[in-house]
Amino acid sequence: MMNVSHETFGCGVVTDDLLFGPLAAVAADPAVTDVAVTCGGEVWVDCGRGMERAHIDIPLRPAAVLREYAVRLCAQLGCRLDEAAPIADASAPDGTRIHAVVAPIVSQGAAISIRLPDRRASRLDHLVRHGLCPPAWEDLLRHMVAKRANMLIVGGTGAGKTTLLKALLQECSVRERIVVVEEVRELGAVHHGNMVSMLTRQANVEGAGAISLAQLVKATLRMRPDRIVVGECRGEEIVDLLRASNSGHAGGMTTIHANGVAHVPARLMALGLLAGLEPRATALLASRAFDVLVMLRRNGSQRYIAEIGTLSLNGEGLAGAPLAVWNGSGEAAVCDHMHERWRAFCERWLR
Repeated sequence: MMNVSHETFGCGVVTDDLLFGPLAAVAADPAVTDVAVTCGGEVWVDCGRGMERAHIDIPLRPAAVLREYAVRLCAQLGCRLDEAAPIADASAPDGTRIHAVVAPIVSQGAAISIRLPDRRASRLDHLVRHGLCPPAWEDLLRHMVAKRANMLIVGGTGAGKTTLLKALLQECSVRERIVVVEEVRELGAVHHGNMVSMLTRQANVEGAGAISLAQLVKATLRMRPDRIVVGECRGEEIVDLLRASNSGHAGGMTTIHANGVAHVPARLMALGLLAGLEPRATALLASRAFDVLVMLRRNGSQRYIAEIGTLSLNGEGLAGAPLAVWNGSGEAAVCDHMHERWRAFCERWLR
C-alpha cells in the first residue's frame, strides 16, 4: 500500500506554496479551475467545460491513503481534519481554497474539493480581452470605482464574481485604505499597498473561539476604511454591511449568489431574515446601499457580465431592474423601456 508521506508532498518547510503531491500536475494546469476527488479516489477537473475525469500518476487509493492525503493537505494550511473535526475549510495565501470531508461524514476515505485561483491577470482591460466584459462597459465600471460607487456583484457558482471583484479592486486608488473580510482567502493576490485582509475563524472542538463575518464587518468600521469589501455575503453579515453603506461608507464591494438582477431582492430579504431584520427594513437599507448591481453568467466555458442594474423600492418591497444586458458577444443592449434610466445612470457615473 502506498503511503502519503512527507516525500509525496516534497521536502522542506512549506511557506506560501501549497504542495499538492499526487495532484500537483492537475493543480498546475492553468486551464483547471476546480479539482474534485471522490471517496473512491477518482479525480475530476473543471477546465471550463464542466467536470471531466482526470488521470494522476500516483493513485489516491485505498481509502486510508486518500484520508491521509486529505489530512496532510489541510495540515499545510494549519487546518485540522480528523474524527473530532471531520469537515475542513482552508485557504492558501494565493487564493486556493480547500474543502475536505472525512469518514464518517462520508462513506469512506475522504472527499476533497479544490478551487484554484484564476492565474490570469485580473484587470478590466484583460477581462475585456478575454470576453468577460464588453468594451462598452469597461470605462463605465472604471469610473464607478473611481467615483466610489457601492457595488454588488451577482452570479452563480463559477460565474466569475471573484475574478471581477479582483479586477475592480485593482482599479482602486493607491491612496485608499481597503479592508477586506472573507471566509476563505480569495482576494489576497490583489496588489494594493494599503489593504488589510481578515478571515473568519471556526470554533475549536470545545465550541469556542469562532469569529464570524458579521463580527469582522463591525471591526472594519474601527479601522478607518476607505472601502469595505466582503468577499461573499451569505448570512447575517449583510445587515452590518447595509448599515455601513447607509452611514457614509462609500466604495464598498461584495458578492452574492443570485441568478439575475431581478432575483437579488429575494436573496437579500432571505439574508436579512437570517439576521432578524424585517423585510421592509431590509428593503429600505438595500435600496440606498448599492449604487449598481453587476450580474455575471456562465455559459459552458464562457463567463461574462450579463446584466447591469439597480435596486429600488417597490411599494413595501424591493425591486431589481436590469438596465442593460449582454449575451457574451456583439454589442451590449439597453433593456426595453430603460433607455432614459440608462442614460441618466451613465451620465451620473461618466460625467
